[in-house]
Amino acid sequence: MSDDLLKEAQDAFDAAREAENENRVAALDDLRFARLGKQWPEEIKQQRDFDQRPMLTINRLPTFIRQVVNEARQMKPTIKVHPADSEADVETAEIINGLIRNIEYTSNADVAYDTATESAVTMGWGYFTVDIDYAYDDTFDLDILIKRVANPFSIYGDPNSTEADSSDWNTAFETEWLATDDFKRLFPGADEIDWECDEQSSEWFSRERVLIAKYWRRTQEAKKILQLSDGRVMDASSFDEAAPFLMVENISVVGEREVMAHKVKRYLLNGKEVLKEEEWPGKYIPIIPVYGDEVNEEGKRHFLSLIRSSKDAQRMYNYWRSAATELVALAPKVPFIGPKGAFKSDARNWATANKVSHPYLEYDVVAGAQPPQRQPLDTGAAAGALQEAMNAADDLKAIMGIFDPSMGARSNETSGKAIIARERQGDVTNFHFQDNMSRAIRHAGRVIIDLIPKVYNSERIVRTLGEDGSPTLAKLKQPVPQMGPHGRPIMEPVLDPMGNPVMDPMSGAPIEQPKMRVFDLGIGKYDLTVTAGPSYGTQRQEAASQMIEMMRMNPTVAPLIGDLVAKNLDWPGADEIARRLKAMLPPQLQEGRLPPEVEQMIEEGKQTIAGQQRLMDQMQAYILKLESEDEAKAKKVQVDAFNAETKRLDAETKRMDVLADMGHSPTQVSFPYADQIVAEAKANSLNAKAEHEIANANLANARAMQVATPDPIVPQSIIHAHRPRRDF
Repeated sequence: MSDDLLKEAQDAFDAAREAENENRVAALDDLRFARLGKQWPEEIKQQRDFDQRPMLTINRLPTFIRQVVNEARQMKPTIKVHPADSEADVETAEIINGLIRNIEYTSNADVAYDTATESAVTMGWGYFTVDIDYAYDDTFDLDILIKRVANPFSIYGDPNSTEADSSDWNTAFETEWLATDDFKRLFPGADEIDWECDEQSSEWFSRERVLIAKYWRRTQEAKKILQLSDGRVMDASSFDEAAPFLMVENISVVGEREVMAHKVKRYLLNGKEVLKEEEWPGKYIPIIPVYGDEVNEEGKRHFLSLIRSSKDAQRMYNYWRSAATELVALAPKVPFIGPKGAFKSDARNWATANKVSHPYLEYDVVAGAQPPQRQPLDTGAAAGALQEAMNAADDLKAIMGIFDPSMGARSNETSGKAIIARERQGDVTNFHFQDNMSRAIRHAGRVIIDLIPKVYNSERIVRTLGEDGSPTLAKLKQPVPQMGPHGRPIMEPVLDPMGNPVMDPMSGAPIEQPKMRVFDLGIGKYDLTVTAGPSYGTQRQEAASQMIEMMRMNPTVAPLIGDLVAKNLDWPGADEIARRLKAMLPPQLQEGRLPPEVEQMIEEGKQTIAGQQRLMDQMQAYILKLESEDEAKAKKVQVDAFNAETKRLDAETKRMDVLADMGHSPTQVSFPYADQIVAEAKANSLNAKAEHEIANANLANARAMQVATPDPIVPQSIIHAHRPRRDF
């Protein structure tokens, strides 16, 4: 098994090394070119050294790199956790947020983030890692750590990855040099055989060390999950252990299904054997890449740095500045020209005039001739070289999209808005570097959220940090009082075994106790977002400035917010000033409640609104009553019309019957179609009687509604305003 795993790891490493070779060669050249100043090609350097020609390196690239990196440092990405299902809650999410902030603080995560960002800007990619270690030397509690990767060339990723943040890595390697003594102490009996790696050819390679490799492998495995009758989902492998407790609670299994889950292992290898094997509790390989500018060439991923395309411009700048220096340095000294014999009186001083600063120079007067004159300096060739150097400098700015105003130089803008917009142009041009860092931190947040339930899974007290850095302690898997919105425990009555409140024999009031809850970070699912913005210190300064401005515009609020202003200032003793100012506030404000007069105004406002609502209800009822009266009268008019029509039809029918009894046939009647008219008259009579009965029923209902609706007490002005107009 060890030999098979070693062969598998070596094949995976060779594939990763081959896939990354081009990126690594280019990144190493970027690093040496931009940060170490190795900007002259070796053959040109040798030729100039042989010819003793000037070879200047005026490296402008670090300034551009620092501009982008320091802008990213000011806009720190922040992880924010949110509940993602019905079993998660906001309070637990806030504990996880505070725990992540504490992890970042104790791990010096800002160093890891900044190092990775600088590597991405300088050479195209960088890394940081998430790890697990014991919280203290004398405890078994584990903590999550964020570590920096000082040497990005020690990481080899999965060549088959396609995700932008490489969250789909299934293999990865971390190479590490160990001193020989440390290797023997950690792995007694193991052979001192190096893992095969390109680093062995480095100039600083020493036989006093041994190269080992951490091989990360992620695989998919099928597992069965169970749906319980109370809605919970659990792994089938842990069901047997929990079965007795589930039976007591009368919880049964109502469904099951098979899912594919990721499993991660880490192997420690040298060139001959597997030194150590560990199972990683999470489902992601905890190596977080931070990429620069990504270009995909037919499936092959290229990662470009900020300065990758600016090397030629930098070389041209070095060349033309060297050429200008050479032209000026090698140009002959400008001589003095005069008539023959004019320099005899002070020949020695005239001979050294171009080297020594003499207080005066004498010359012999020659009849009819001008005194000696110095020839003008010929700077034409040097001026041309300096112009070309300026053009190369402009090319550098244009290629990287960072111009002078972005680096603090004055420009022709006069308004503050225009100056800020001009300064932000360079930031927008290179914002993708900062955005890629936010993307990497989002992936790191997912790795941490996945690890938290598996690391912080026992009864323990953990420190959490607020957004302002204030520490608090949170108890996990232990009952704690549930706090209300004002920071006080929520109280609930004490119940007897029958479920009835227990009364205080002295006061007769129910006995209350704090409502308890348990924070279990393994219950519920949580998701996260990442926001980039000014650091908390910058936000605090801006808040203090705005508060002071508000106090100037409205001095009456100064006593109410003075403690908040002091809290956001950076003075020595500002916290003590804030505490003293807060102690001067009314008790209601100290507890987060409103002053009594404000609460009274709010209560009076609520009562006024309730009274207006009752008045509106009365108005609506009165309007409905008026409408029912009008409807009843309209129905009565309709019934009277039906009665009149019915009587007419009855009379017509009777007349027809009399004519028939007298022996007259319908055709003898004085109008045509008599039989049809008689039939229709009888039908109309029956319909009229039916409609008459319906109308009487509607009229009875309307009168009943009118009786059932009492007259509300409504102001006369409202009655006149809403009574329908009647014109009789």
